[in-house]
Amino acid sequence: MKKLSQWPVLCAIVVLAVACGRPQAFTAAEQCIIDRSAEVMYVTVIGADSTVLRTPSADLTPAELASDRLKTLMDKMYSTVTSPQQDGVGIAAPQVGIDKRVIWVQRFDKPGEPFECYLNPHLDSLWGEMTHGPEGCLSVPPMRGLVPRYSAVKVSYIHPETLEPRTETVEGYTAIIFQHECDHLDGTLYIDRADTVFLHASWKETRAQYDYSRPAWWPLKENQTN
Repeated sequence: MKKLSQWPVLCAIVVLAVACGRPQAFTAAEQCIIDRSAEVMYVTVIGADSTVLRTPSADLTPAELASDRLKTLMDKMYSTVTSPQQDGVGIAAPQVGIDKRVIWVQRFDKPGEPFECYLNPHLDSLWGEMTHGPEGCLSVPPMRGLVPRYSAVKVSYIHPETLEPRTETVEGYTAIIFQHECDHLDGTLYIDRADTVFLHASWKETRAQYDYSRPAWWPLKENQTN
């Protein structure tokens, strides 16, 4: 995350990238995933896709922030997390094969409970009463766990429309979602923090018809299993 004092430099770089033509952004494998994925993207799962899920995500570069592919990625991530077959409350880019700091979070603390996208999010501080609540993950089916989380966070990020850096304090259940999704960006899964992990029978039944097969065209990372 760029500091506020560095914003004029970041802005100048983005403007220069745009002025020089369509900026080159994302790796060849990431471009393939973003371009070839359907609106509802393949969601990576622990085991088969542990490499991408366990790789810490990089901040988006100025060229990536200015790229059309980022907009496409954001749109497809939103379609994925809100699709009936996923029906999540948040999603992180590693869950769709992209190790970049992009997340969607459902804001249960706002009127209408909207989904919002955050670029280069970082949790600057965590505080408040610790809770031990149930969590699940689209990438760890069909398990649930009891996970200790802080009740409040301060998150820094870049706004997806203005590309301005912002800082926000979030409390309650939405703060837990931010912790869960930002963990994904650091290569951490909720099962790493959980006090208890257990099979969730009703979710297993619900997900029984879901196809977990990775697309044939999917670009594998080194050491990623077939």
